[in-house]
Amino acid sequence: MVFGRCFLILALVLWGNLWSQSDTAIQATVEKPHIVMILADDLGQPQLGCYGSTFYQTPNIDAMAKSGIRFVNAYASAAVCSPTRAALVSGQHPARLHLTDFIPGNTPKAKPLQAPDWQKHLPLETITIGEILKKAGYATAWLGKWHLSKSKIPPESLEANPDKQGFDDTFITYKPARGLPVKPWQHAEKDAHNVDTLTQRALVFMEKNMKKRPTFMVLSHNSIHDPLMEKQSLVDAYTQKKGADRAENNPVLGAMMQTLDHSVGQIWDKVKAMGEEENTLLIFYSDNGGLHKAASQKPYRKGKGWLYEGGIRVPLIMIWKGVIAPGRVSNALVTTTDFFPTFSQLAHVPLPKGLPFDGLDLGSHLKKNTSIKRDRLFWNYPHYHKGSGMPPAAAMRYRQYKLIQWYEPKLMGRLNSYELYDLSKDGGETDNLALKEPQVLKRMRAELEAWKTRVGAQEPVLN
Repeated sequence: MVFGRCFLILALVLWGNLWSQSDTAIQATVEKPHIVMILADDLGQPQLGCYGSTFYQTPNIDAMAKSGIRFVNAYASAAVCSPTRAALVSGQHPARLHLTDFIPGNTPKAKPLQAPDWQKHLPLETITIGEILKKAGYATAWLGKWHLSKSKIPPESLEANPDKQGFDDTFITYKPARGLPVKPWQHAEKDAHNVDTLTQRALVFMEKNMKKRPTFMVLSHNSIHDPLMEKQSLVDAYTQKKGADRAENNPVLGAMMQTLDHSVGQIWDKVKAMGEEENTLLIFYSDNGGLHKAASQKPYRKGKGWLYEGGIRVPLIMIWKGVIAPGRVSNALVTTTDFFPTFSQLAHVPLPKGLPFDGLDLGSHLKKNTSIKRDRLFWNYPHYHKGSGMPPAAAMRYRQYKLIQWYEPKLMGRLNSYELYDLSKDGGETDNLALKEPQVLKRMRAELEAWKTRVGAQEPVLN
């Protein structure tokens, strides 16, 4: 009888220990959610059904929007790729980093201004989100476009690639372009923009790691960056669609979007198949707006390269089953630098001390729908962008107002240095209020200059 009681007590203790360990393991996993970011290249809001398009077919991305939160006022930290990517991994504004143009940039001749001596790669001493999550026990991966090294291709790129910045699993790709070595699969009828190749690498990484430890993966697509090419059968289907002749609708882009959207569906399906929906934050985002010469970014003005809305307003969708309520639409002002503090908080990792982070933690907004205490954003582009024709400029959004400061007239002592728009009434930025709203202009000019001083933003100089 005594033996029986002892055995029962021992069994209960062992069971309790097992339950406690199991519960602790579950809690630990929940406390460090998987973070999966799908980063598109040169994709504006107008190319998505959930943002209003009836031409481009994006059922998986649209389903994400219905299942989570869609941000209407999401912005990239720059209108070109490298600065936005630097802001994403560092949590610091491109102006603070002095990494303000795509690498290596261009130097147009016979222009009134000369670009400053800017930072042409992400320094290895920069603390990245990959590094701090890796130290916290995350399996980390950067798959696809990096564009933060001194060069896109080896051997010059190797010393500053993401494997040196906290990412364990890396596979770096680049667009099929003149001057770059072309991979066997990089033609229109196979996998021109590496979408399928990258997706398969991502699925393998997820399968290998998600059941073992928290994972952080950035699936950084080269699509829908030019050159515009995709399987002819898909292009033909979009060519036959109603509205294919409109400036905002491009059949080749439509075909590319369909391939990209399929990849998003594959990643989401993998999360579900692994039973990790309630423990995974899945994000869809873009590095800058769409290329205007490929397709109008209507209702926004211009596109990639420009500090008008078409160049910097981007899609942002997040889903997390059981945490983010489905079907939410947020009007909050959010930007690239917000990801670092948000991911850090979700992983319960303190931000590195002594560093000036420029973003906000969005965690409470995602989980509890609390308001985000921000009413202004800033941009600085002290360069000429040859591809779009954008001249050097800075910009600011304050509540519904948008200010653009053109460096040529400012530095050359000319008039018309500023444009001011009320985006709540004029999202297309057609009615310049600079002369009609002098007090708003004065305040925003002062705040823009104060911000540039605060972050050490560079300006171009006279030639």
